[in-house]
Amino acid sequence: MRFYYTYIVANHTRSVLYIGMTGNIQQRIQQHFNGEIEGFSKKYNCKYLVYYEKFTTPLEAISREKQIKKWNRKKKEDLINKTNPQWKSINKTVFLIDEQYL
Repeated sequence: MRFYYTYIVANHTRSVLYIGMTGNIQQRIQQHFNGEIEGFSKKYNCKYLVYYEKFTTPLEAISREKQIKKWNRKKKEDLINKTNPQWKSINKTVFLIDEQYL
């Protein structure tokens, strides 16, 4: 089964957030970390994964991405705080998340 993800990456100081969606979270986080994606996330050095959600359809992930993007900063922070209160980088975690489905 294939999965789709809505995710939030932050810069080093956690002062800038980027919300995105992907069908390959491992590849996308690697691209963010290496600065391979032109635009906002590269400009503001957003390369630390602090939050993600998994979905079974791309429509669900896109819908959630759009929903979160409309939120104010406080609401986004509250979402991250529920699962990652210290805002630690969980980049390495994404390389393990789908092993149970192999």
